[in-house]
Amino acid sequence: MSKAVVHPIPRPDAAAASRAGLAFFGERSILGALAALHQALGDVFQLPLPGFSSVVLVGPEANRFLLTESRNQFVWRAEGDPVTRLLREGILVSDGAFHDDLRQIMTPGLHHRLFERFVGAMWRTTDLVTSRWRDGAQIQVLDEMRRIALGIVTETLFGDDVSRQVDQLWRAILQTIRYISPGPWVIWPEIPRPGYGRALRRMDEYLYHLIAQRRARAGAQRGDEPDLLGILIDAGMNDELIKDQMLTMLIAGHDTSTALLAWALHLLSRHDEAMARARTEVEGALGAGAPGMADMQRLSYLDQVIKETLRLYPPIHLGSRIAVADVAFREFVIPAGARVLYSIYLTHRDKTYWPNPEVFDPDRFAPENASQRQAYTFLPFGAGPRNCIGAAFAQVEAKVVLARLLQRFAFLPVGGPVKPRMRATLEPNLGALVEVRRLEHGAFGA
Repeated sequence: MSKAVVHPIPRPDAAAASRAGLAFFGERSILGALAALHQALGDVFQLPLPGFSSVVLVGPEANRFLLTESRNQFVWRAEGDPVTRLLREGILVSDGAFHDDLRQIMTPGLHHRLFERFVGAMWRTTDLVTSRWRDGAQIQVLDEMRRIALGIVTETLFGDDVSRQVDQLWRAILQTIRYISPGPWVIWPEIPRPGYGRALRRMDEYLYHLIAQRRARAGAQRGDEPDLLGILIDAGMNDELIKDQMLTMLIAGHDTSTALLAWALHLLSRHDEAMARARTEVEGALGAGAPGMADMQRLSYLDQVIKETLRLYPPIHLGSRIAVADVAFREFVIPAGARVLYSIYLTHRDKTYWPNPEVFDPDRFAPENASQRQAYTFLPFGAGPRNCIGAAFAQVEAKVVLARLLQRFAFLPVGGPVKPRMRATLEPNLGALVEVRRLEHGAFGA
């Protein structure tokens, strides 16, 4: 029997590299460069950066291969990356049995039976943050959604009201996010990175204080069900391991929701028909009342808006794995030790699977269109056994927060087009401005 022919993984030639360079400098983002390379080289290609040679995969076949079929031949953890240095033994950067054990311990803290309690915290936090908004003011939605998302994750998972000290933590949180954002460290992992130590210590101090407070209460829990912090303590973990999980959930959990909510408001403010449909649906489902978990199924169009936002601007737009052995994919062999990147962003905008992929069209996700969507073409929360542990939480959170905002405010666009910016997540550049108009008292949403 003859051996299968193995082809070298395509590398950009001078012409492809030139087009990628023009796209990078034209858009001031690696997203444009990746799109140019994908168009020139196909679904499998090398990204030969100095000191960071990697293989890029795009499309549903590649996603299935990497995340499901051959997942045991890859690991997540990269010791030299800032995200690993920051999260240490956190669930996001752990592999194998240790990761699986952490996931089994933590999953009850995000169980659906807790969502009714979570929903109350979500809309109350939204009301608290928006109580500061002046009628007719211009707000930077990224910052305001971050305040909401921070309040939600700390109250629901850790039992803390962060609003009392969010201003004191604000700089530390933003610096922590910048620490794990793309930068020169990708090419030069050992490059000195001064200016982060104080912020990272401040985050540790905050989380260790919460742990100490909870331990001093002798395991006292909130309500009938333990929250995530209580579950971690009851599991017998030491403070350091608990802190690593809390920091993982705080940073990964709030930053992804921040980006999603900011993009959703930005897109709705610039698409009048979608805004009107979403507002009408919220009015019919909720009236002026507070949202509850039972109302979520009645907000189907808002769910479509959220999914289309996640398609266009997936907060985690690029995933990473490391091959533990030589792995065959199609006619290629990915060598052991290679960094493998899978582009959620490019898959979500591939015209092979998405007609008019650059257009915001929530009806793509209408129930009658679900059967037309190929598996592994939409994966904002990953896929397979290592999909995002907080995926259900994040989607309910987005629906509750957006519904509450549409009950109480109108949002008008400010300024010109907004481009995506790569930080720890894919966020709107310059925060995206909107003008807020408080709805009349006594009208819908009062």
